[in-house]
Amino acid sequence: MKRVFLIVLITSLFSHIITAQSPYRYRGLCLAAPSGKLVNSFVDFIDNDLSAAGVNLLILRIDYRYAYTSHPELIDNDPLSKEDIKKLVNVCRKNNIRLIPQINLLGHQSWASTPGKLLEVYPEFDETPDIKFPKKYKWPNSDGLYCKSYCPLHPKVHDVVFDLVDEICNVFETDAFHAGLDEVFYIGYERCPRCSGRDKAELFAEEVTRIRNHLKIQNRELWMWGDRLIDGKTTGIGLWEGSYNNTYRAIDMIPKDVVICDWHYERPDPTAVLFAAKGLSVLTCPWKNTNNALQQEKLLRNLIAGATKEMKPKYLGMLQTVWGSTQNFIENYKSNVNEEELSATCFKALTKAWNK
Repeated sequence: MKRVFLIVLITSLFSHIITAQSPYRYRGLCLAAPSGKLVNSFVDFIDNDLSAAGVNLLILRIDYRYAYTSHPELIDNDPLSKEDIKKLVNVCRKNNIRLIPQINLLGHQSWASTPGKLLEVYPEFDETPDIKFPKKYKWPNSDGLYCKSYCPLHPKVHDVVFDLVDEICNVFETDAFHAGLDEVFYIGYERCPRCSGRDKAELFAEEVTRIRNHLKIQNRELWMWGDRLIDGKTTGIGLWEGSYNNTYRAIDMIPKDVVICDWHYERPDPTAVLFAAKGLSVLTCPWKNTNNALQQEKLLRNLIAGATKEMKPKYLGMLQTVWGSTQNFIENYKSNVNEEELSATCFKALTKAWNK
């Protein structure tokens, strides 16, 4: 009896220490999936460095860099094999790290003057086929071309993308999927025969809901970036971290079990409270500005400390984003490089803060 009591007491004290160190659930990292030749090094990085830093969430941007069997025509350069993914699954499971794959859906179907794999193979899915890629890309441009979107009302697009979603979720053995859904500038295009005249917020909400409902069949969560759900003009947050094409009204139309990744890179804008107040779970996402990241982490702690019992569990935690070479990130993290505007430097500072 005394032994049982002692075990319970120790467990309780340990749980208290963990909670005291970090008042939120997730301490995460989002970055591109490694190249095939880097997989073993990445496994070691997870096993030794990320686990020691307290990371318990890892989102890997896969897109078309996997050896898909459902649609081999969509396999991009340097694809990971099933064996590669299983190595990542096993090391994350060993270290109690939740592993979530990402494929960009709706937006980000091109970059600069090059279509992404989906529109390269299925150009009929293009929301704006009459807008041609320039030989030399620059922003801003007269067409408002940042990244292409697929048409959410095309009758065959979901047959294809949902096959990929199911396959990658299965190989990742995951209960969640990140669909991107950020920076969607092309939606409800006036010359699209299906979308023209439709309310952009409704179109966006319908696509989010469609993806969510598909995932729900297998009891999987939908995760997404939050920028299209913020009124960029009213808040002053701007075109990139907020919406200027009225999709922000979709925040009141999407299911409440969608998880929002709320990214802000230029300023530590406190929009996590917006999502939580709408009943949505949210993570705060910095990039490479260390000062901003530390302010965001402090703000998150304050929001949790002052939240009602209803809103407190909506603040899920921190998710560091990396937009560059995964190999460079690992090398910088392991080295003594301490440049201020560097995601590895930011991440080191953030891990110290969340482990206080």
